[in-house]
Amino acid sequence: MSGADVLPLVEGGKGVAISNGLTAGSWAKAGGIGTFSCVNPDSYNADGTFIPQTYKGKTRSERFEELKAYAIQGGIEQARIAHETREGNGRIHMNVLWEAGGTVPILHGVLAEVSDLIHGVTCGAGMPYGVAEIVAQYGVNYYPIVSSGRAFNALWRRSYKNYAEQLGGVVYEDPWLAGGHNGLSNAENPVEPQDPYGRVLDLRNIMRKYGLDNTPIIMAGGVWYLRDWADWIDNDELGPIAFQFGTRPLLTQESPILDTWKDRLLNLKEDDIVLQQFSPTGFYSSAIRNVFMDGLIGRTERQVEYRAKPGDADFTAALPLGARGRPVYLKPDDLPKAQGWVDAGFTEGLKTPDSTVVFETPEKSAKVQKSQADCMCCLSQCRFSNWADNAEGTTGKRADPRSFCIQTALQKAAHGGNLDESLMFAGHNAYQFGTDPFYKDGFVPTVKQLVERIVTGD
Repeated sequence: MSGADVLPLVEGGKGVAISNGLTAGSWAKAGGIGTFSCVNPDSYNADGTFIPQTYKGKTRSERFEELKAYAIQGGIEQARIAHETREGNGRIHMNVLWEAGGTVPILHGVLAEVSDLIHGVTCGAGMPYGVAEIVAQYGVNYYPIVSSGRAFNALWRRSYKNYAEQLGGVVYEDPWLAGGHNGLSNAENPVEPQDPYGRVLDLRNIMRKYGLDNTPIIMAGGVWYLRDWADWIDNDELGPIAFQFGTRPLLTQESPILDTWKDRLLNLKEDDIVLQQFSPTGFYSSAIRNVFMDGLIGRTERQVEYRAKPGDADFTAALPLGARGRPVYLKPDDLPKAQGWVDAGFTEGLKTPDSTVVFETPEKSAKVQKSQADCMCCLSQCRFSNWADNAEGTTGKRADPRSFCIQTALQKAAHGGNLDESLMFAGHNAYQFGTDPFYKDGFVPTVKQLVERIVTGD
């Protein structure tokens, strides 16, 4: 893959400073494909100290330019670190998210400087039609991330057929098991997972229609022990298969995550990882349940329909809210529970785009509103702040308080914030850190030791 014989083992890219040049280079040095993330990557001062991503712009447009500059500089630095660390072994990929803010100029900015150090670009989170054209300009392979054969078919017909030579492989990311954002469609039930074999076979059959019989498919999501996938390997029906590991590389000596996060991984239970739809992207995502996640769950549960003015025959019950006591109008049956939330201290009503109002404490309400105002435009469209990367600078919808600022929550997790107030993405197999004998007595391997262990089947 990407011009070299490698172990069919790929490090999954994890954004906001988790998969970096050191982890990617170490994975490549061990013989596989390492992946660093170009989503809010870290950059450093001359003495090697981390440069915090602080935003000085007074407007969203000004902060958007700062965000892109940070990403380009960080991507260049992480590519160089990965290149130096791999010592000529394996391959280095860079991961971007199509629906992240500024992805197109960030790709150009990084590849224009260090395309000779990057062998492939993986891209998901949306339908990345344009990634092939961009990456092909720099002679780099591209690896779209899809969750169905149907999605790949659309990408191929619209764009990829014109850049077939640069298609290095296709990542199938299981929408029920993968960590981070998942590609569940409206036609799929989030609580009824489907067997990945049939979905990957469907993907392969579609690829065969286009002459892509030998283009590797990379299975991502739910991969822990290779022995569980033995019937996929050398399987003529599926064709060439590689495997992506996103969660297991979190717990290595090279992994930059906090020691407290690593300790948490070793003690997870199966129901500690939740699939939810709070992300400002609108996608489902899988994360570790903590105080932060429970707060989002609770806020959403404290929610009723409302009308701003009287007149609707179904909404006749007035409820004064906030310091000024301005009323909203509820259905009479909803008034007692809403009054109960107010009596419990959730006195602020935060209105949503769906004509509902959620109840929060004054302190949390103020934090939500400040966070929305401080938006640094890290997504192409953000339902939390209503920012959009378009001429108007807005989605045209009311900002949604049931969501959150994803960059702030991920930066806290990556850089010393309180983990109870952070977003910790993880795949649904993360609880196996506590049951896998490899990690007995809190053992934390190097990346080399982890890759060697995976090759054994365990």
